[in-house]
Amino acid sequence: MPADMCGSRLMAANGYEGELKMIEELTTNAEQIQEEVLGEILSRNAGTEYLRGFLHGQTEKQLFKKNVPIVTYEDLKPYIDRIANGETSDILLAEPITGFFLSSGTSGGQPKLMPVTAQVVNKWELFRGLYESPAMKHFGDINQAGKGLELMFARPEIETPSGLKAASVSTSIYNECNFRANLPKLYTSPVETIFCPDPNQGLYCQLLFGLIQRDEVVKVGSVFASTVLRGIKFLENHWQELCYDIKTGRLSDWITDSGCRNAASLVMKPNPEQADLIETICNCKSWEGIIRKLWPKARYIWCICTGIMRQYTTELEFYCRGLPLVSALYACSEAICGINLEPLRKPCDVSYTFLPNMAYFEFLPVKNEGDGSIEMKSNNEDTELVDLVNVKAGQCYELVVTTCAGLYRYKVGDVLMVSGFYNNAPQFQFVERKNVILSVDQEKTSETDLFKAVTEAKALLDPLGFILTEYTSYVDTSSAPGHYVLFWEIKGKEGKHCKELDPKIMVECCSRMEESLHYTYKIYRERNIIAALEIRVVKQESFEALMDYYVSKGTSMSQYKKPSCIKSEEALNILDSRVIGKYFSPKSPL
Repeated sequence: MPADMCGSRLMAANGYEGELKMIEELTTNAEQIQEEVLGEILSRNAGTEYLRGFLHGQTEKQLFKKNVPIVTYEDLKPYIDRIANGETSDILLAEPITGFFLSSGTSGGQPKLMPVTAQVVNKWELFRGLYESPAMKHFGDINQAGKGLELMFARPEIETPSGLKAASVSTSIYNECNFRANLPKLYTSPVETIFCPDPNQGLYCQLLFGLIQRDEVVKVGSVFASTVLRGIKFLENHWQELCYDIKTGRLSDWITDSGCRNAASLVMKPNPEQADLIETICNCKSWEGIIRKLWPKARYIWCICTGIMRQYTTELEFYCRGLPLVSALYACSEAICGINLEPLRKPCDVSYTFLPNMAYFEFLPVKNEGDGSIEMKSNNEDTELVDLVNVKAGQCYELVVTTCAGLYRYKVGDVLMVSGFYNNAPQFQFVERKNVILSVDQEKTSETDLFKAVTEAKALLDPLGFILTEYTSYVDTSSAPGHYVLFWEIKGKEGKHCKELDPKIMVECCSRMEESLHYTYKIYRERNIIAALEIRVVKQESFEALMDYYVSKGTSMSQYKKPSCIKSEEALNILDSRVIGKYFSPKSPL
């Protein structure tokens, strides 16, 4: 019996202690399980059209490693499109495809279709129990203690020509019978608010239900840190209206969705005392620690704070002052990967322990160049991929997965660093997305380079009572030479307005950023191959407008990841139209 099915039975019998025991078994026997996972995938699928061309019906691991190429989505897209258009799934895999996961498309371009099978669904069900268990070990059985205020947003499914449906991972989970059955017991949000077609109406109602049930809330969160912050900022703008609804027991007229109104009618009744208490909490000079004040029984904040989401940790810590930020999992539309076994670690120190039963993992070595950039190995290079248990501590790798859903030696596009081992399973820190870079000429500035430079520059704001809440970037080549542009959204603490910020400080931020970038960038600036770095400060809620744009294009708010580098002309126009100040570095960093 496959390891994932055995684990489901074990957990059903023993609760989260059974899940922790399973993690021990998986990580201890990582090498054996990886061999079994690959063997099962090859024995089932060696006869498919795709693998037959490389393996000729054979299932040996060495033949797989020698003959099956390392691929990207563009290589597999023709096969996936054929299935989506009505051809049988045995083009790629023997197990019938039941639908597709739809990637968000915000971090790397257009959304991707990823095949889903019954086995994939089983793995996700198992994974949810596994990634929750370390938090339960530290905080107790949250599911028994109360409810979660988790901001959740589903998007309509898309029907492909084959009749198979495509949906985001989160929407697929929200559609499951088990999730819907347990929803009232585990979460404050009724299902109608999750599936509301208007995300703002859904968000308003989810916050309303969370406030009404505030004494039952034991955790607050969403999939990503950015969505939690979106909720808090929305609350800042609507708390008076929410209090009025609680006081009168009536839902605001602008909430027109029938499902939300019906759900509200079942639970809302006038509660002036609670409304007055919430109003007193919200009507204060500073919102520092507001999450703890509004939901006093909350034990932690649940959301992914690593990778591109790490830029939100400072602001999130301001709002939740003292509550741990728990990044529980590392997964994507393509594959389930790992869990955080130490939930009390700060987001910057989080490592994910890979689960060897979820996919067959290989790693493409990546080396750091002297100028701070990362050199990727080409698909055509004769580079030996490293197996899961053979990676080296301190080394960076690009993740390559082979899954039960028809992805064979697929480059996910994530760069990871080995931080250590738990038993025999490696632990990884997320470094960056591959190809999310700025480049004017031959220099390459990675997501990590950019984050480090922004971190150095924003330190100038903190002592002055200002927080950098959002940023993104693009390369402006409208004039020669081209230059880097950073969009910054800045918020003042304790009622301060960003208009009070001295322009000289912003100019100094530009200089600090350039000084913090890699040597190749500095040389190119010195030689005038790259023009001065520019920071454009945008007005409040500009990045919310950017999120709204991507959501309007079909991205689920639950899966939205703000791009590190803007490539869409429409998205660029949204930010440019909200610029309230432009600042340039006054001199070369050398």
